[in-house]
Amino acid sequence: MNPFLKDVAIDLKNRFGEDLHETAIIFNNKRPITYLKQHLATVYGQAIWSPQFFTIQEFFRLSTNLSEATPIAQFFILYHLHNDLLAKEGHEAETLEEFYPIAETILSDFSQIDYDLVDIDEIFMELFDNTQIDLQFQHFTSEQQDFIRQFWQSFSIAGHSAVQERFLKLWRRLPLLYRAFKEELIANKMTNMPTIYRDIVDGKAKKQEFYKQYKKIIFVGFNALSKVEATLFKKWQEQGLALFYFDADAYYLEDKQQEAGLFIRRNIFQTALANALGERPNVIGNRESEVNLYSATGNVSQTKLLHEILENNEKEGKSSAILLADESLLVSLLQSLPNVKPNITTGFPLTQSPIYGIIELWMEVQHLITHQKKTKIPYTLIETFFNHPLTNVSKEEKLAIQKLITEKQLFEVDIKELSFKSSSLAHFFHPITRIEETIVLLIHIIDNLLANLAQEDRIKQIDSNLLIEVRKTLNQLNLGLESLQPLSLPFQLGLISKAIANINSAIEGNPLEGLQIMGLLESRCLNFDHVYVLGANEGILPKTSSSPTFIPNSLRQAYGLPILENQDALSAYLFYRHFQYSEEIHLLYNGIVSDSSSGEESRFIKQLEFESNFKFLKHNQQQNITFLPDQEELIIEKKGKVWDKLRLDYIDNKKKISASALTTYLQSPLQFFLKYVAEIKEPPSISQEFEMNNLGTVIHNVMEKVYLPFKGAEQFVPIRELEKSLAKVDTLIISEIIELYQLEGTGLSTLNSLQRIMHKIASEYIRLLIQHDINHFIGIKIIELENDQDYVINFPIEIQGKEENVSIYGIIDRIDEVLLKDKTIKTRIVDYKTGADEVNFKSLDKVFIKNTENKALVQTLFYTYVYEQVTGRIGIEPNLYVVRKMREEGTLFYAKSEILETEYLVEVKKEFITFLKTTLEEIFNPDVPFKHDPKAKIYDSDPYILFYKNAINEDDEE
Repeated sequence: MNPFLKDVAIDLKNRFGEDLHETAIIFNNKRPITYLKQHLATVYGQAIWSPQFFTIQEFFRLSTNLSEATPIAQFFILYHLHNDLLAKEGHEAETLEEFYPIAETILSDFSQIDYDLVDIDEIFMELFDNTQIDLQFQHFTSEQQDFIRQFWQSFSIAGHSAVQERFLKLWRRLPLLYRAFKEELIANKMTNMPTIYRDIVDGKAKKQEFYKQYKKIIFVGFNALSKVEATLFKKWQEQGLALFYFDADAYYLEDKQQEAGLFIRRNIFQTALANALGERPNVIGNRESEVNLYSATGNVSQTKLLHEILENNEKEGKSSAILLADESLLVSLLQSLPNVKPNITTGFPLTQSPIYGIIELWMEVQHLITHQKKTKIPYTLIETFFNHPLTNVSKEEKLAIQKLITEKQLFEVDIKELSFKSSSLAHFFHPITRIEETIVLLIHIIDNLLANLAQEDRIKQIDSNLLIEVRKTLNQLNLGLESLQPLSLPFQLGLISKAIANINSAIEGNPLEGLQIMGLLESRCLNFDHVYVLGANEGILPKTSSSPTFIPNSLRQAYGLPILENQDALSAYLFYRHFQYSEEIHLLYNGIVSDSSSGEESRFIKQLEFESNFKFLKHNQQQNITFLPDQEELIIEKKGKVWDKLRLDYIDNKKKISASALTTYLQSPLQFFLKYVAEIKEPPSISQEFEMNNLGTVIHNVMEKVYLPFKGAEQFVPIRELEKSLAKVDTLIISEIIELYQLEGTGLSTLNSLQRIMHKIASEYIRLLIQHDINHFIGIKIIELENDQDYVINFPIEIQGKEENVSIYGIIDRIDEVLLKDKTIKTRIVDYKTGADEVNFKSLDKVFIKNTENKALVQTLFYTYVYEQVTGRIGIEPNLYVVRKMREEGTLFYAKSEILETEYLVEVKKEFITFLKTTLEEIFNPDVPFKHDPKAKIYDSDPYILFYKNAINEDDEE
């Protein structure tokens, strides 16, 4: 079967022969023009004088010399006129912010009223009783009158609700606004497309007989006609000027139940427009072809699945098209295409480009620093800026700001620090000084981006096109705002975002070769051998939503204005017509039910499956599970350079081993190697949540300052002296946070929101720690504090049958003597913990092992042992101050009924020494490699997590 446009070309040759150049050929859009030209060249087989080709809008535009007002210009005109009407009614003027949400709806309603020749006064007439309706609308059918009654039944004669009253005020105003709007366009020597349409019908066009320069006007592929189009088309047909080519199939044309044929039935049987191609055959009804239907496992998965289909299905010499029922899949599709040359007419959306990202970022920054008067910017926005591909920040400046952020752990950075001289957007973080210059400053940014692109070796055409369109739109906005009072920054930014959201740039290829990518609407008149439809879901094909309007549905039905059912009929036609011509059809839909997806194929597919003879082959996408090749577990043998470095550092050079290093080895020998032997450091970073180690640092340092006055006292200091220190806790914490983050200033106001949270938590924790001592002791003496000294001893171990010494050391939070209320005295080592550590342990067998159940106990016994060895003191009692649990559980370690004190403590200390010796000898045993224990708990924040990957997988399998 011939493609539709080839049939048109053949008929045109038969009708007009060499006189075709005296005709004008009109389409709904530009895309089919190229295809018809190709078919005409093939059919004629020789050079001919070409006819004139137009879109319908281009053709009607010949009727006027007036310039066409842009949507933004129309909006500002409407705004001024609306406020004039409000002033005459005695109401206050609306701000642009208040009017903007309804302006688009009003303009859309005005357009539809013009396209469908509705009387503005009639549709907005107030009618409250049936008698008025009967008198006023005698020319309407009873069905139309019923639709009008349905609407006005919601309004009582006695009175209206507040909502109804507001609606009626706008309702009364719209006819006045409509006429004033039309008059203002004329006064400014402007027009718009709806006005052009209506003026031609009403005989008001400047060039009323513009169409008479052509002997024949040929309309190709039209479907849904507005009242203006239907009126003119019928008139021109009666005058012998017009010829119509309707692309139809008897399958849906002759069956009144088929919504796909709704509009062409109206055109042919009601409007009486003759189809130049005559009666159309029932192609769909007689076909028994196979149709492939694919259920994908997600929205984006459709494009991945299509990649496989295209690779296996595309053949030389076949025309192919991907039709996007869901146009939001375009970017994903482009990322998934195989090696093909696409021609894309849907256009690449600005919202999916890096340009939109940088504009949105600038607006977010300005909202913070200009509107909210912030002097600091979240570091995440700064990282977004210097990592953006269009800002071109130099590596040196990028590293400098990263260093500043990580060293000072700045969640927010002062804007004074942010000047990127290497970037074309050096003043990106400067606040706007005059609000009325907002759009001008953004235009300056666009100009800089354009200049930056021009300097590249190869200009990025899509980005350049998008930037130029953005600049045009911003200029129009700026002109519209010039005559207005300065608007609030948030509204201007919202206006900018809305104005640029629909900008796109075509990605041109060869429209006659290669893979064509388009929306369903753009596929009108076109036929392809292979068709692939993406997003063929119910709710998308057809859409279940309609544009906002102030004209209720019942009135729209009465006056023949578009309703949701019309949209369904148009979608059905655009979908069905491909079943007339295509050799292969592949339909893909998202089979997963979610908030945005029904998980079902379109009802159009179900209708064809039930009613036609097509054979639907159903495929369910299977997610391939890819197994990585078996990887050997990372095991570091203690030989060669590894052994040499281990021995040199810790045996020969006496590098000290801390309690943390010991517990790291118990957790993971591999991590011990990475951290303490290979010395692989964690890269500097900053988190949006303050890290517990920073909180711990603040608490440790403040506790040291609180207890420092009691250090070295010969007699027990009465505990009431400690109680006095509570008053200065907050000041000490603030000072400590300022020093930790290297902030400028003093006092609580210097801290950002997260630092204030840290201050609050630290204050609660420190008060709890101090209060514990106040509640349990009557006197205290501080022997040592954390920063006094490191306690270091040589510990003998056996290495390869020879005794060697390793250095072990501890940095102890606090060593004190306390006088209890029962007058007993204790000497204690105190370790502060802010995490989830425990004083409880099940048994020593589970503590003195690899992957110990209580690291805190091992560390505290380590500190106790080292201190006793250095000082010669004995009987030191280990205490753990776990701020989260000390109220309930106390500070002494315990297992079941046994508390770690007196005789039991002596026994445990002896067992610890044996365990310490065994562990250290294993670390330095060349026959025991460094490897990760798969049973060890791994935290997501562990910087070495990738090294454990295989061990983790093994553990999961268990």
